[in-house]
Amino acid sequence: MRKAEFPYLPKDFIETAEGLIFAVVSYQAQDGKVGCFLRYVRNGSQCRKVTTKEANFLLEKNYPQYLYHSRHFDAYFHAVPPIAIIAHHLPEVGLQKLLHSSPNDEIEQKLQELIAILMQRKVQDTFLGITGSVLLGQQTVTSDIDIVAYGREAFYQLREAVVQGVSQREFSLLDNNLMRDNFERRAGELSFEEFAWHENRKFNKAVLRGTKFDIAMVSMEEHTVDPNIQKFDKRGSVKLQSRVTDDALAFDFPARYKIENKLISEVVVYTHTYVGQAQLGESIEVSGTVECEISTEKCRLIVGSSREAAGEYIKVCR
Repeated sequence: MRKAEFPYLPKDFIETAEGLIFAVVSYQAQDGKVGCFLRYVRNGSQCRKVTTKEANFLLEKNYPQYLYHSRHFDAYFHAVPPIAIIAHHLPEVGLQKLLHSSPNDEIEQKLQELIAILMQRKVQDTFLGITGSVLLGQQTVTSDIDIVAYGREAFYQLREAVVQGVSQREFSLLDNNLMRDNFERRAGELSFEEFAWHENRKFNKAVLRGTKFDIAMVSMEEHTVDPNIQKFDKRGSVKLQSRVTDDALAFDFPARYKIENKLISEVVVYTHTYVGQAQLGESIEVSGTVECEISTEKCRLIVGSSREAAGEYIKVCR
């Protein structure tokens, strides 16, 4: 599943000797480094989650060697050379360890219960992983369970299992309180009512006995792409309305939607908030950053140019 020469995939965590824990965000090496973003700072056995603003400030002040500007994406994020990595936290390894151990708390118990239900619906746990706070052993009683599916086929099998689980009342959709909490965490640009309408039809999250779980895809086809084939530069922000002509990659990371537009052929989504947001044939309103491929002048619209994606969104025109 992983390439020996570059065994890093999105949803992994990598840790440095300074106690910095980064979430991997890139399938390919960036100038020989691992493209990532600082998410946690370790203090002994405990980890503190940091915001995008805190992460950037900390690195600028104390660890500028991990700041990075990608020429390929014309974007700023973080990058760590493999030599600086002291621990590589792999979701698929973490899940198997938890499934074959006695649970230490209620969240680990629910994780085992969740995987057992999914496997009854023919989901193979060998194509799954666990990420987020549970992978790092930092979960609390209010933590979510973040499941990773490796490959598009595995993800859609997993999503169908969630649909069936909701139908059979093994899982439930998010209630108003959980939806409100999810809305506030995302800090998106939509109203709560718009956000909830889109979320309730995605079936990439549900609730097991009061605990929310999310499912996300790591697209195994994507990491074979040579990052040197395309180079982009940014051309400012735009808001447009268009019709979705292809939603086959709507749940990928990054997600992609082909649209009906003479200048911009594609919307590319780098934030989980707008993954699975639109469906084939729907009219959508999109606000994002225009990127044009330098060699061809083909343009695309980026949603999620920063983690918070301020001012950027996708919504269905209803």
